[in-house]
Amino acid sequence: MNIGLLHPGEMGAPIGAAMIANAEAVIWLPAGRSQASRERAARANLTAADSLNALCRCCQVIVSVCPPHGAVDTAKAVVNSGFSGIYVEANAISPEKTLRIQEMLQDKGIGMVDGAIIGGPAWPQKSNSKANPSARSQIYLSGPEANQIIEIFDGSSFETTCLSQAVGDASALKMTFAAYTKGSTALLAGILSVAEYYGVRDALQSQWGETMTRQTHHRLITNSSKAWRFSGEMKEIASTFNSAGNSDGFHLAAADTFDKLLAHKDWKQAPSLNEILDSLKK
Repeated sequence: MNIGLLHPGEMGAPIGAAMIANAEAVIWLPAGRSQASRERAARANLTAADSLNALCRCCQVIVSVCPPHGAVDTAKAVVNSGFSGIYVEANAISPEKTLRIQEMLQDKGIGMVDGAIIGGPAWPQKSNSKANPSARSQIYLSGPEANQIIEIFDGSSFETTCLSQAVGDASALKMTFAAYTKGSTALLAGILSVAEYYGVRDALQSQWGETMTRQTHHRLITNSSKAWRFSGEMKEIASTFNSAGNSDGFHLAAADTFDKLLAHKDWKQAPSLNEILDSLKK
């Protein structure tokens, strides 16, 4: 089986590496991609395709792992390229958007599996195709063909589970999980920024205690490099909350917070906490 991967970013590349053992080839599209993407693809032992049409003709499964704003356009491009296999929509998007993509794919006879990636990039260990079990990330899948996709990750660095037979369920799990894990990161950043403004940050951190303070600082500094990706995810979560009859305001505000951290995108040298808090000022 040939598997297409669109695209090998920081999360997509280890996904590709995880599928290698159970595929004839994992194929990607280097046209228009960055040097960093090319280096990740080489690390994952991916095979390059000349065009999206070529990739779609030779692959039985395509896995989409891209920023949320690109999910619909990526699916449209695959539909327009004559693909006829199973499309795994593994992006952080709302259940409603996932179902719209499914409808578009079904109109062309393409099967779809909904995927939710939870956890960080999990590269296989160099000495073994299996990663340390304690370091494995999770992939939840839903949809009628979910079990076929689970087989592709057998023995890999990702623990894969069939959540249900209903497309949209995996996306709902991803949205509600990230609503807290990433949403609370934005909340903590805002809290420290306000405490700093009023001159009570030291007192607040004393009340938190050493452990929570240290963990919070580490969390904000580490995630500042990825905040540019979190903004779109917060907007998808806001849409999910709104569709469920809940307020979308908190996560729209979280998206705004992450937008303000764009200056720290993909940092090579970690910014100080004060630099991060300065970025949050209007």
